[in-house]
Amino acid sequence: MLADARVPLSILDLAHLGTGVSSSKTLANSVRLAQRAEELGYERVWYAEHHGMRSIASSAPEVLIANTAAATSTIRVGSGGIMLPNHAPLRIAEAFQTLEALHPGRIDLGIGRAPGSDRAAMAAMRPFDAQQFPAQLHELFSLSRGGFPPGHAFHGVRASPADVALPPVWLLGSSGASAAFAGSLGLGYAFAGHFSEAPAASAITAYREAFVPSDAFPTPHAILALSVICAPSDEEAEFLAGSLDLAWLRMRRNEFAPVPTPEEAAAYDYDAQERAFIMENRRKHVLGSPATVAARLAELQGQAGANELMISTMVHSHEARLRSLELLAAAW
Repeated sequence: MLADARVPLSILDLAHLGTGVSSSKTLANSVRLAQRAEELGYERVWYAEHHGMRSIASSAPEVLIANTAAATSTIRVGSGGIMLPNHAPLRIAEAFQTLEALHPGRIDLGIGRAPGSDRAAMAAMRPFDAQQFPAQLHELFSLSRGGFPPGHAFHGVRASPADVALPPVWLLGSSGASAAFAGSLGLGYAFAGHFSEAPAASAITAYREAFVPSDAFPTPHAILALSVICAPSDEEAEFLAGSLDLAWLRMRRNEFAPVPTPEEAAAYDYDAQERAFIMENRRKHVLGSPATVAARLAELQGQAGANELMISTMVHSHEARLRSLELLAAAW
């Protein structure tokens, strides 16, 4: 475990769409959030690839990365993540080498193997085969470096711009299955504690034990993503979390509606089964006053041995999300 609880903080922005808020306004608010996070000292902001979901506006992370990086100057900007089985590896290599050329030293390429969508949207994207993920990742690296041998169909193919290397690559995981693989390749590792049922500590330990140093990562670096709502008081955080409760209940039913207002959530008539689900689901989330949240985050970081915490905040309004990150930064 790491002794220092005050590791860097970062942001996972899913560009949640709130009821009554347009996608244009949501994406403009994402840029404002990143600009404020830069002022507050957050390490990085990542955007996640999701498809076919009315509640999320981050279907094209590389576009959001370019937009935010152009509007900021120091914060790292990346994907959390690009779902590689949805794409041709050459396309991703070229997109992120272009981003690295535009914003040298500020881009991250976080990669996952999940579809980031339901079955229908997955089929509309392209055939998805997670079993091919290791081969796809090898193809991505080989196309970036020009590493295919003579006689290979891709020999001589090089991702362009060729004078720019891929930015640092992180593997994402929610079960621990990718942890040792990430370590063996000398990559960064990010664990999706904001929705995973699996323990983060065992996955991060497996990553560290398998780690082989690389140019991008001379030492292992593990990020723990967590769902957090921070408000001036525990009572207000509880009220704001009503939006999260109802949104997760709807997602469980494959209803990907915009995030409801806390007032709408407070008026919802939950039955006993729904309340039981919400009580169980709350275990994945950290909410409360700055002191409450900071203490819990320090505990979770220490248990997992994470080098960095990445914060996802599902609330209805941009103002509440921004205030949550401001309060957390001050308390941390």
